[in-house]
Amino acid sequence: MKRNILPFLAIAFSIAAAASSCSGDRALEKAMKTITAEELRDYTRALGADSMMGRKPFTPGETITVNYLAAELQKIGFSPAFGNSWFQEVPMVEITSVVSGPVIITTAGKKFELVAPDDIAIESPSMRQYVELEDIPMVFCGFGIVAPEYGWNDFAAVDVKGKCAVVLVNDPGLYTGDSTLFKGRTMTYYGRWTYKFEEAARQGAAAILIIHETLGAGYDYSIPRKSSISPGLYQEPAPGEPEPCPVTGWLSAGAADKLFGSLGYNVENLRKEACTPGYTGFETGASISLRLTNSHLKNSSLNVAGILPGRTRPEEAVVITAHWDHFGIGETENGDSIYNGAVDNGTSMAWAFEIGEALASLKKRPERSVILFFPTAEEQGLQGSTWFAANPPVSPENLIACFNNDLLLPIGRMKDIMVTGYGQSELDDMLAEAASRQGRYIMPDPNPETGMYFRSDHFPFAKIGVPALFARGNCDSREHGKEWAADREKDYIANKYHKPADNYYPEMNFDGIVEDARAILEVSYRIVTGDFRPEWKPGSEFGSKR
Repeated sequence: MKRNILPFLAIAFSIAAAASSCSGDRALEKAMKTITAEELRDYTRALGADSMMGRKPFTPGETITVNYLAAELQKIGFSPAFGNSWFQEVPMVEITSVVSGPVIITTAGKKFELVAPDDIAIESPSMRQYVELEDIPMVFCGFGIVAPEYGWNDFAAVDVKGKCAVVLVNDPGLYTGDSTLFKGRTMTYYGRWTYKFEEAARQGAAAILIIHETLGAGYDYSIPRKSSISPGLYQEPAPGEPEPCPVTGWLSAGAADKLFGSLGYNVENLRKEACTPGYTGFETGASISLRLTNSHLKNSSLNVAGILPGRTRPEEAVVITAHWDHFGIGETENGDSIYNGAVDNGTSMAWAFEIGEALASLKKRPERSVILFFPTAEEQGLQGSTWFAANPPVSPENLIACFNNDLLLPIGRMKDIMVTGYGQSELDDMLAEAASRQGRYIMPDPNPETGMYFRSDHFPFAKIGVPALFARGNCDSREHGKEWAADREKDYIANKYHKPADNYYPEMNFDGIVEDARAILEVSYRIVTGDFRPEWKPGSEFGSKR
């Protein structure tokens, strides 16, 4: 035990020393005052306006949005991050998949139809123009996970090559109450739909369908349904890389019940069985037939970033990020077809601008560089941030920390700062110091089963070993309490999330986002003005990436 004491004390001393250096720091206090509710409101109003056309990549709305972001970066004192350019091209292919006719399920010689997208939400990331599946067997594969570190392989006893894998959403830990199974209620990356699609491709499946369940997915079926009828953005596989699974998608709960009920199974019972270590899937005896027509558009969407060069160590950088994209103009709801994305992710872009402006206002330029980064195609699977993390404007090993935000609800001041992925790095401890000076506390995400740590733009940075923090006031209103805050979040998810109703409203209260931005400003200030380098905590799965 003694061997670990000195390193621990060194870390604690470094953090405490940095904290004390901020207490009473007039430069920091002055910078904090530049963060105002009025400016947050102005940014959110502009970014959520109809004139932005829903900020969808590959549309005129992208051009309007990225030009606005570049102009604002220049206005607050940043320089282009990519040589002489504010923009980084992210090569992608836009694939529009159209289902031709019904999806036919055959069981024991009987046939029934599923209607896309209401019963089944399917897409194709394939570069083929036509994808046709004719009576291919459907194989139930539990959770669709291969995780050697957990002694888990749902494909050990089944062969899905050329077949349709049917899998459950999330991972087994969620449904058992067993904290030792995977990470209990906290979703691992194995629970993400992106992982399941990737694993199905590695297994040689011709198709994969995830059985939708709202608790495990973190959203209702309307989300994958809408996604399936909109063009998808993908990064084209490099030469030699495996092709993605030709057909990917989701079964609605009702369609899954119909399918397995016709076979004499109950989905809920199957889920319980699949949570048992050593469980093996089975050939269902059902087959599926479908036809897709794909149209392809190869193009580049744009990441946007500015840099505030460091005074003495410009090669080292802290990244502050919030994605710019949303869903453009789409399916009409209540007479509105523009998916404005004021909260997803206008408020977070406003948050990033305010922190960046505060750091740029410092009379003495920070020692390290600050990169203000607005990625594209977050909604399409973190495409922009993944590309940036692989191709950053400084060496990847010199990326010191990443601060990201998403879905900042403008509902007033909060007692809490909720940390998604709590316990991963020393950034949590630094944030706790800043929160205490605001009379606040930090807390873990109360809904870790939704896998938010894997769903936003800090994650590609974490995957390459950069300590990354995703934190926002969310759960405990100073004025109204926890229940009120929970109701506001539920209302947003149910009625506005990924819907045209995600608009700017004059009654939005930005006072809480002011405090959130000032807390992250303090943490980032301590890092960019000093030489402290935050590290991953023991036991983090990302600590070995560097």
